[in-house]
Amino acid sequence: MDTISVNKFRDNLKSVVEQVVSRHEPLKVTRRAGEAFVVMSADDWEREQETLHVLQSQSLMQQIAYSLETHNRGKGYIPTEEQMNEITGI
Repeated sequence: MDTISVNKFRDNLKSVVEQVVSRHEPLKVTRRAGEAFVVMSADDWEREQETLHVLQSQSLMQQIAYSLETHNRGKGYIPTEEQMNEITGI
């Protein structure tokens, strides 16, 4: 994660925010007399929250582990061609 001082952040706010949004990389902003903070796009923040939700859900993690296990054994669910077209939007 890149780091920038709060003064540089303030002086270049528009370009820095555009860069954070377009690169999908958070930016750490340091303050001289206080704690740092992180700037990230709203879309990236929402994705992070969704990921944390899945990782913190025991039942979802069990479903993922089971799916991986059946896939590795070649016993996983195989969708029909019609279902694959619907999934992929073809």
